[in-house]
Amino acid sequence: MRVVVTGGAGFIGSHLCRALIARGDSVVCVDDFSSGLGSNVLALADSDRFVLIEHDVRERIPVVGPVDAVVNLASLASPPAYLARPLFTLQTGSIGTQNALELAKRSGARFVQASTSEVYGDPEIHPQTENYWGNVNPIGPRSVYDEAKRYGEALVAAYTRDGLNGGIIRIFNTYGPRMRVDDGRVVTQFISQALANDPLTVYGDGSQTRSLCYVSDLVRGFIAMVDSEHPGPVNMGNPQELTVRQIADLVIKVTASASRVEFRELPQDDPQRRRPDISKAQSDLGWAPQVDVVEGLARTVEWIAAGAHRDAAVAVST
Repeated sequence: MRVVVTGGAGFIGSHLCRALIARGDSVVCVDDFSSGLGSNVLALADSDRFVLIEHDVRERIPVVGPVDAVVNLASLASPPAYLARPLFTLQTGSIGTQNALELAKRSGARFVQASTSEVYGDPEIHPQTENYWGNVNPIGPRSVYDEAKRYGEALVAAYTRDGLNGGIIRIFNTYGPRMRVDDGRVVTQFISQALANDPLTVYGDGSQTRSLCYVSDLVRGFIAMVDSEHPGPVNMGNPQELTVRQIADLVIKVTASASRVEFRELPQDDPQRRRPDISKAQSDLGWAPQVDVVEGLARTVEWIAAGAHRDAAVAVST
């Protein structure tokens, strides 16, 4: 297959590009490097089945030739990033998604949209099932990401009703190597603080929950979705629910850190509970996570401790 991956130099996108190349596909990676890093896909540069196009998806996507699938991962995903660039985030999720859909439409290609558990907002239903419509504050600061993704889903659904072979994945908290350590997300923040023996910053009382899925597991789910004609939406995440305080304690244990936990005020609209119901992914796609949380954290700690993230930043700047 020839697959276009928008946001392909990002954390999840770069892992997906590598997995597609590894199984014999050709990949066109489209990224504007607003959050992705060229070093994430540097190892693929010598492959004759990999092409990198630096491009903002808010403009018509300039891919020529046959395309079998388009996977749309283009979006700022870390809270500090999308809060700093609210209009850019909204435009990427709306105009950018439509441009990716238009590429798939004119190519007759399969389209897979990377949506998010944030479409559920601060959920009143637990665990979250795909038929739950969510509890999102449409004018709160996080809405620039939440509503961009909800609108993106509406676009995909409209194109699919019009004949496009489209599908939607709702991603729950994902972690692993090549996450940016400055992205403000719980795993990278805790690991960076623990390795420095600094206090681990827990917002609220730490009782809010997250469900952590290792990136290789999520990528398997994306490939299963690309290979199917499932319209979605399909939840993809690890149904093992952990409190933020438990995650902090696990990171301290895995890193053998002397850090303590420090509590701070909870940000506005921060979801209190996250746990996916993955029954649909299991039954329809044969997908379930395989990597244990402790093992996944250990791999992520090893990558950050080795300074790979700093090497990536240097490679891009030079």
